[in-house]
Amino acid sequence: MTGLSQCVLKIDELIKKSDLIEEGNPVRYRLKFIKDNVDKLAPYRKITFGERDTNKPHKTILMVGETGSGKTTLINTVINYILGVQREDKVWFEITDDQSDRTSVHSQTSDVTIYGVYAQEALVDLTIIDTPGYGDTHNISHDQKIAKNLSRLSKSEGVFHEIDAVCLVINSTQNRLSDRQRYIFDAVQSLFGKDIAENIVLLFTYSTGAHPKNALMAVKEAKIKCAVKENQPVYFLFDNCQGETFDEETRREQSWNLSFTGMAGFFMFLDEVQTGTLQMTQYVFKKRKQLEENISNIRSRVQEIEQKLKEKKQTQEVLEKHKKNNNFEDEVEVNYKEKVDIDPSVAKQAMCCTVCEENCHYPGCWWATNLSWCSVMKNYHCTVCTNKCHSNKHVKEDKIYETKKKKEKRTNEGLKKVYDDKIRDFESEINKLKEDLQELEKEKMKLVIEAYDCVESLEMIALKTDSLFTLQHIDFLIEKLKEINEPEKAETLKNIKRRAGEINTGALRYMKKVYRNKESACVN
Repeated sequence: MTGLSQCVLKIDELIKKSDLIEEGNPVRYRLKFIKDNVDKLAPYRKITFGERDTNKPHKTILMVGETGSGKTTLINTVINYILGVQREDKVWFEITDDQSDRTSVHSQTSDVTIYGVYAQEALVDLTIIDTPGYGDTHNISHDQKIAKNLSRLSKSEGVFHEIDAVCLVINSTQNRLSDRQRYIFDAVQSLFGKDIAENIVLLFTYSTGAHPKNALMAVKEAKIKCAVKENQPVYFLFDNCQGETFDEETRREQSWNLSFTGMAGFFMFLDEVQTGTLQMTQYVFKKRKQLEENISNIRSRVQEIEQKLKEKKQTQEVLEKHKKNNNFEDEVEVNYKEKVDIDPSVAKQAMCCTVCEENCHYPGCWWATNLSWCSVMKNYHCTVCTNKCHSNKHVKEDKIYETKKKKEKRTNEGLKKVYDDKIRDFESEINKLKEDLQELEKEKMKLVIEAYDCVESLEMIALKTDSLFTLQHIDFLIEKLKEINEPEKAETLKNIKRRAGEINTGALRYMKKVYRNKESACVN
């Protein structure tokens, strides 16, 4: 950060704005931050120190790393660096709080923490976006929720529209990335557009200052995309011990110099790199969401078609049976829709069409005011439900439609009259069913092609084109493309699957392990 060393230090003023944590060398203080009173349903919580100065340079960085990587200490190192704290001051300031005091409601809905550091003592205003919890809860759905929260965060007014650096925090002593780390970095990279690649940097923690040869090799083997300089990933080294008490002043000096040299290099990178916009990233978010919705609707259509086929078969059997005995009444299994309460662990509300009796946006719907603003609405009409109904035909509530089965006695008076009149047209009902099936097949075909187009779009714009997010849907799509006679498109997805499988072997192992643990827990 140019000119930072010339900044007039006001340590006494900073101490007045802090609470003592622990005496020692250095003396540890926690900055008196403000927890912004954001809505409990907001996708983030915000911790602010000082007031934003629009005349100052402003930088936004995203921190990502597994538990134990040293990310929390690194965030505090960033804070001390921009505040101009020197080793000779023998103080250490922290902004990260004890997350155990978070309410159960907030901990379930707000997995992203935003630190806003707007100190008079600093020459730059800084926003740090922290993603605690990625990969350390043994719950894939939790990680998917973080991704959705980052998507919502990017649409929140004045919060997260540009990014200067995406920081991947890695322990420098590692010879290889763990399966969990591969999973975490895959999940994060799959969220961003390709134009963010030059803003991604590696922050190696617990470093002795030696060249991180093994850690760099592990990053290359994992094919992590990041900024590159002179054919080498851009990285910075940090000791992560400078806030600890040292008996030996020489050791303390070495620790401090290493981390603050790394921080100086990191902020020089921030000064030089072009700030990344999130326009392409928001389009990635949109296509991910559209793909998920299409897959969900395809599954519903397939279920409906299978039930129609079953009804057709039953009708044929009934007709054949009653052609002999002149009896047109029999029991058949039919589907009906019933509204049931939403599982609160999955979602709080859903948007449903009262005409089509379908769940148009579930889970994930969060608009609470005007339903026409919902992401599945276009020009006041739904893009998801069968009849593309107007938004005023939809409701937002804590219930969803669920398809159930029951047996009914049916008497087909039309066929009985035909039979009585000795007109052997027993195919009318079957023909009607065939027409219905054709329409359902057309709708399924349209959804399958749309889902394939989403995958193609993500291939073109997403930073991580062969992510686990795509991989989890790909077998289903390959099968459906074959069903609608699209072998070339199916082969394209097979190639993506092969490539993704080779790259994401470790991440896949981790995801399968989590699913196995979850299933085992459910059984027990």
